[in-house]
Amino acid sequence: MTDVFKSVDDLSEGYYKLIDARFTLGDPEAGRQAYEEGHIAGAVYWDLEKDMSDMASENGRHPMPSREHLTELYRRSGLSLDDRILIYDGGGEPFAARAYFLLRYGGFTQALILKEGFGGLRMAGYPVDAEPCRPQISNVTPDWQEHLLASREDVKKISEGHEEGVLLDARAAERFRGEYEPLDPVAGHIPGARNYDWTRLKKGKYFDSGEIVEQELREAVANDEPVTVYCGSGVTAAPLYAMLDHIGKKNLRLYVGSYSDWVSDPDNPVEKDRE
Repeated sequence: MTDVFKSVDDLSEGYYKLIDARFTLGDPEAGRQAYEEGHIAGAVYWDLEKDMSDMASENGRHPMPSREHLTELYRRSGLSLDDRILIYDGGGEPFAARAYFLLRYGGFTQALILKEGFGGLRMAGYPVDAEPCRPQISNVTPDWQEHLLASREDVKKISEGHEEGVLLDARAAERFRGEYEPLDPVAGHIPGARNYDWTRLKKGKYFDSGEIVEQELREAVANDEPVTVYCGSGVTAAPLYAMLDHIGKKNLRLYVGSYSDWVSDPDNPVEKDRE
């Protein structure tokens, strides 16, 4: 098992660099506003849409940022590849996991997601500051982990049976089955995909990395099956990716474009299951 999700009580002593990833999908400015009103002292802020997505791209609703963009983000956050990094959001949200994936992609090996989020750190007595954190800019050179990233073509090969692997859809079951689709123009899922709703990983306002969740995930995908996770826009798939990483799943990738990217090509088939 790999440590990815950590509880406040289980944090080891020593220095962590902090990333505040709070965000609200229905109100894009709310996360930054919350950060400016008060954040854990020393935390930099990573905005889902300004920092962790390339919103000018047409490859889904929250597309993968370029290497150049990410390198600049890492450097102005003052990060080095061997840093111990602690990421928090509001607790039980997907945004810290998005930051975790981007750090893993860049070659950072000691990033952790705080289960309880901002509130957990504050209640544990960590100091809160309203002043923006501006760390010394680093000159880090990312160690890109391309094998963690799945493209639309990679997904198509798996869907069509030309490449071994499982597609694991992190959306709610009714969206997966095509009964309800509030955001994308076509309801359904990528043909051949399995479903595991990411909210099953949560227990209230924090993520549950206990034995029941681990058992469910091991039943959803076999140990030797390569897995590519996706959701609607690549955001809520990130906690599922992180939890699979936490339990030691190998051959694991994230399709950041996700279903919104898949259906942007009208030639791509969609499967529905209304039973």
